[in-house]
Amino acid sequence: MSAPNPPASGKAATEPAAPHHPFVPPDQSPPEFTWPMVLTGVFLGVLFGASSLYLVLKVGLTVSASVPIAVLSITLFRVFSKAFGVRKATILENNIVQTTGSAGESIAFGVGVTMPALLLLGFEMDPVRVMTVAVLGGVLGILMMIPLRRAFIVKQHGSLVYPEGTACAEVLVAGEKGGATAKMVFVGFGIALVHKFLTAASKLWAAEPAAKLYAESGGKTTGLKGAQTSGELAPELLGVGFLIGPRIASLMMAGAVLSYFILGPMIATFGEKATEPVAPARWDPDKPKDSTNPGLIRNMEPDGLRVTYLRYIGAGAVAAGGIISMCRALPLIFGSIVAGLRDLRATRQAGGARGAVPRTERDLPMTVVLWGSLCLVVILAAVPQLGLGLSLHGLAGAAMILLFGFLFVTVSSRLTGEVGSSSNPISGMTIATLLLVCLIFLILGRSGPDAMLTALTVAAVVCIASSNGGTTSQDLKTGFLVGATPYRQQWAILIGAVTSALVIGLTMLALNAAGTHYTKKGFPADRVLAVPADAPVERPGKPYDTGWDGHPPDQAEYRVVHVRRDEYPDLKPGRYLVDAAGRPVYRTDVPISRETKEMDNGQQAPKEFTAPQPRLFANIIQGILGGTLEWSLIVTGVMIAVALELCGVAALPVAVGMYLSLLSTTPIFIGGMLRLLADRLRGRPKSEAESETSPGVLLASGYIAGGTLCGLIIAFFAFLPDQFNDAINLGLHLFGTANENGRVEWKPDESGPAKIAAVVMFGVLGAVLLWVGARKEGLVDGTAPPPADRPDGDAFTT
Repeated sequence: MSAPNPPASGKAATEPAAPHHPFVPPDQSPPEFTWPMVLTGVFLGVLFGASSLYLVLKVGLTVSASVPIAVLSITLFRVFSKAFGVRKATILENNIVQTTGSAGESIAFGVGVTMPALLLLGFEMDPVRVMTVAVLGGVLGILMMIPLRRAFIVKQHGSLVYPEGTACAEVLVAGEKGGATAKMVFVGFGIALVHKFLTAASKLWAAEPAAKLYAESGGKTTGLKGAQTSGELAPELLGVGFLIGPRIASLMMAGAVLSYFILGPMIATFGEKATEPVAPARWDPDKPKDSTNPGLIRNMEPDGLRVTYLRYIGAGAVAAGGIISMCRALPLIFGSIVAGLRDLRATRQAGGARGAVPRTERDLPMTVVLWGSLCLVVILAAVPQLGLGLSLHGLAGAAMILLFGFLFVTVSSRLTGEVGSSSNPISGMTIATLLLVCLIFLILGRSGPDAMLTALTVAAVVCIASSNGGTTSQDLKTGFLVGATPYRQQWAILIGAVTSALVIGLTMLALNAAGTHYTKKGFPADRVLAVPADAPVERPGKPYDTGWDGHPPDQAEYRVVHVRRDEYPDLKPGRYLVDAAGRPVYRTDVPISRETKEMDNGQQAPKEFTAPQPRLFANIIQGILGGTLEWSLIVTGVMIAVALELCGVAALPVAVGMYLSLLSTTPIFIGGMLRLLADRLRGRPKSEAESETSPGVLLASGYIAGGTLCGLIIAFFAFLPDQFNDAINLGLHLFGTANENGRVEWKPDESGPAKIAAVVMFGVLGAVLLWVGARKEGLVDGTAPPPADRPDGDAFTT
């Protein structure tokens, strides 16, 4: 058996590929699809999928999980074999593990960037709605990729690189020969887990230290008004920066500098003398309408400027950057569509004599693909929570899912072969889908909430399908190189997609519930709202579910009413709990649209979701179908993106940096700079696989896994009694002081020593990552790479 032949990326698409000889020849059939391997892949897929969801909700991006899963599989089964004296796992079994597990990361991205937009559009994040879209979107992407395998994986083996798939194949071959180890993944996981717990649960130091870059005294301002430096010093964000590399990290930081150190201070300076709120800001109803009202620019903190103005500018830039990145790939898109349609005929002709087809060329039958896709679309139309229905409009929406689904799965699979999964512009494809669907609805005369829900459903399914289609193509490329059986891989990734989607859907709902709090502030209580007949009933959550000093628990039930933009002039859009007369009693402060950083009991509010895509998608839908888009700010962001492209700068990563909070961008930038230093010290890798399995990359992967999973666990602590959370809050016991009400409290983000301690501990994390990343041994074959400067190894899923 010979090693797989990596494709030569420099060949033209029309040049015939060299004869391919997989690692495992077609005439050999070692164990492959075994249930221990499938179940292990399911477990790892759920693990990485849940952590990827947490990450995408924080920063709107994920990193490929295939290589870490492959390394973990090799290591776990090697240890298991030695400990129990059983046979060693074959290379094809390890490939099944990574194939099954890889679906979680791509589905997590699709769910995380679309489903929170439901709340922004005035709909419930219904469990049936979330789970159905996640499962059916993931399965649809796999089914639509199957007929494209021969066109993209086989026929264009010499021209489409599929970098992650090729690297994963090299890792599997190295594992078969005794190389590759996951030691650094486990080390990074442990370090990140401890650091995250001591930061977020024990609160021994600040989690998000910040410092204003200006001071106000006697009516005068010294410094850069409206600006502050800040950072969420978390191990998972440091790991993300290390993996995406210095180039993308620097572009993101450039966007943050433009947004928070140029545009924000400009708005603060020019709005200093404004005596009325500047749209979209409004008077704060809880304060007098005078010069002290928080709705005036002069009284806004840096975070207030971001929420009110800068995020709309950033959203416009992200939209333009996504569309530009997709337009740049139009030649590939058209070529992909033609190649995919041409291959459908060839696949049908080859499918008649399955027994004569070599093992390594056997796909699932086309009947499964066609009937499976049609059944999925009928299910989508039949589920009432998705807003489609079996009417003419519902069937039109289902037809658009099929049309745009196949279009963008084809595009995603082809682009993945060109630039890799981590650079695949999924957000741009979703934006294009939204624009097309909304324009079709306008032509058909549809608008209003029902049309908005249908548009988001179509876009969400297409987003998840195209994301998972790209991942499937990488997996099939890995299988092609190592000699796997395609239909067994396809069954494995179908199982992984369904199980991961179910868990990711539940995780999405749980994270939203854990991040939600209820407030009685910021709205007029005497306003009477129209209550729909089918409005759900709900009891208030934290802090009113348990109560606090002088405030007994509220166990009453209220009706839920969604107020949409401009529906009531004196009410912010959002989710309200109203009494029997329709008067609002509570406003639900959800994490995707966080309004206050402090709960009504004085404690810190749960962490917000800062991913840019959900608000961007909601703005597009509301702007086109509802006519409520903040056009001036959005267009400003679009023009910034256009200017960047005219300067030869990739607009999308800069735009993401403009939108994301500086809290997220700062540690990512630091991680990218550490990658630059580590690569300069370590030298050029011999291959993509050596780069993907270098000690620093594996340690950073462990940082991401440990930090995100610990963050998930801590988020779910919100469902436990306050006594438990107070017991693990070591900072409260060691450094807490009594407030004016005699209650002991501890706010590390407002303590100078706690901020310094946070910087020091984060510096330790960075020093360990740099030391490990600069080590000169390769984990694939155990040899040292030649000394040379390594080019940027960037990964960026959008």
